[in-house]
Amino acid sequence: MKPFVTVIVPVRNEAKCIVNTITRLSEQDYPNDRFEIIVADGCSTDATPELVRDLQGRISNLKLVHNPKCWSSAARNLGVQHGRGDLFVVVDGHCDIGDRQYLKKMANAFERSGADSLGRPQPLEIHHASPVQEAIAAARRSWFGHNPSSHIYSNREGFVRASSVAVAYRKKVFDAVGSFDETFDACEDVEFNHRLDAAGLSCYFTPDIAVQYHPRGTLKGLFFQMSRYGRGRIRLAAKHPRALSLPAVAPMMYFTGMLLIAITAIFYLPALYLFAAGLSCYSMAILLASLSTMRQPGSWRSRLWLPLVFVAIHTGFAWGTFREFIRWLSGRIRPAARSAGSSGAMSRV
Repeated sequence: MKPFVTVIVPVRNEAKCIVNTITRLSEQDYPNDRFEIIVADGCSTDATPELVRDLQGRISNLKLVHNPKCWSSAARNLGVQHGRGDLFVVVDGHCDIGDRQYLKKMANAFERSGADSLGRPQPLEIHHASPVQEAIAAARRSWFGHNPSSHIYSNREGFVRASSVAVAYRKKVFDAVGSFDETFDACEDVEFNHRLDAAGLSCYFTPDIAVQYHPRGTLKGLFFQMSRYGRGRIRLAAKHPRALSLPAVAPMMYFTGMLLIAITAIFYLPALYLFAAGLSCYSMAILLASLSTMRQPGSWRSRLWLPLVFVAIHTGFAWGTFREFIRWLSGRIRPAARSAGSSGAMSRV
């Protein structure tokens, strides 16, 4: 008998994508009575819950859970709490799963590896992407737009640290390390996976279960997304100091340093030379990164957006880390050591 799979879908205002995501999941070549889809809706203000309820009329193993805490960390806990799975996998509402064998390949990867968790590639690739979305996808794949230690753009199979790539888990993992920390509104997966590594649990990375994510459609949306990631990274460091890395603080250090130099130049004119040197180095790095990224597939219009996309990535991440770092210093960040879980009402209409 195949293992029972619980697919957790955390959502909030995903009306544009949720029907496609749920439909693709419901059409999986996997016994219908051996998997369930649990959508945890975080108080959406658009038509997301109504669309899910409509889908429930023809998808018998689709469940809708109300997530009053809104955040993805609480949504994941609700999925675990209400799920019946031997295996749990998280699929966000703005993912595209084109492979009908996805769940079967995931179960097979668990079986042949014997791992406690699985990691997957998560490229930002969609059909009919705008030039801005193409530029964001290309920039996030590059060495200058993403943490080089992450495996989410890799295609090499094998055992890795869970870190930021684990997305599927055996049920026993939650008994071993607890639930997702609900004080995190971003990087809750990284924090949870950090505890997997600390507990000595294994993670197997396989391209067989890759999913495509929808990139943000505007520079403003990208800026705020990266700001959330930056906040999450500092919150992670507050809870697990050893998780702090240079790539996580480099943007904040650069922009804070440049601001201090600019202020100094008001009173000490020669500091302008240092400011100009720092700005020139950053501009040159953006130029080199943009030129190297231009070799990736995409329209010529998307290539024109690359410099602005890199700036949005770095400034957004720097702003998020800076704000959260100040909160950390002021003692306002106190992540829970182990999240006790979450509660919510389940709807099946």
